[in-house]
Amino acid sequence: VHSPPILVLDEPTAGVDIELRQQLWEHIEALKSGGVTIMLTTHYLEEAERLCDRIAIIDQGQVVANEPTQTLLQRIDERELVLRLDRPMGGMPEALRGFQTRTLDGNALSVRYSASLHDVDEVLGAVRGAGYS
Repeated sequence: VHSPPILVLDEPTAGVDIELRQQLWEHIEALKSGGVTIMLTTHYLEEAERLCDRIAIIDQGQVVANEPTQTLLQRIDERELVLRLDRPMGGMPEALRGFQTRTLDGNALSVRYSASLHDVDEVLGAVRGAGYS
């Protein structure tokens, strides 16, 4: 291909070994740096994160997201865990102050956290540390 203004790649690294994948990524990055607009389909988030300025997600033929890469990755990083506690929560325990929390109806608690900073075991540990099960 001789310097196309737009290049469409449909899963260019599917089924290739790690070394070839790296070489393809480097070549794609060089084309991008040279001003080529590249439209890439991939199932690999790592690949989209490295190569794309913008990511669109299509589910059953419908575009469900179309955002700058960093904006979308921040949304993906956010998690919410809804727990049914063994009893109503009187006030927010100190162990849970590092998370975004809100009580729901009755004994339910919503805990929002960043998956890149915490894992679900930390959240559950904080709930148990506060004396709830």
